Amino acid sequence: MLSATQLRPGMVIKFNNELYSVFSMTHRTPGNLRGFVQAKMRSLRTGSMTEHRFSSEDKVEKAQLDENEMEYLYDDGEYFYFMNTENYEQMHLTKELLGDATDYLIPQLKVTVEFYEGKPISVELPATVDMTVVETEPGLKGATVSNVTKPAKMETGLVVQVPPFISEGEKIRVNTAEGTYQERA
Repeated sequence: MLSATQLRPGMVIKFNNELYSVFSMTHRTPGNLRGFVQAKMRSLRTGSMTEHRFSSEDKVEKAQLDENEMEYLYDDGEYFYFMNTENYEQMHLTKELLGDATDYLIPQLKVTVEFYEGKPISVELPATVDMTVVETEPGLKGATVSNVTKPAKMETGLVVQVPPFISEGEKIRVNTAEGTYQERA
């Protein structure tokens, strides 16, 4: 059990006998009133968002999750296939479970899959992913880093704003938390 003030985004908690992923949390301490924690959470069963106000003294049960490192292999349009890097067992996950993570899945990418009672519930991506630019406007000669950007389509279909000197076929590093260009890879 941990205090409500220790909640962090991405944490999975057990609340009302269901699993919720903490989306955002704000600790508020209004003037002469007691402090509280306003948490926005997503139900892992239904996918719906809910907000709850915890008192600062409330105790929250953190779900005990098993984590396995897995390697992304491929997708067949409906399922995304992963291989356990320890025992080489393969499993498939749906697009609904993966959500926006599908934009960053490239073959041989190592991810952490979280399991609760033997059932996969979420995928944790690495902080950055190196992706190939497949479509963008031609690169400008002599262009230096500035605040001017152009859209570039990655190999997974993700569109990222990149500096003008990036051209098709180049590998770039993309931040998976914000979906932004970091640097050339």
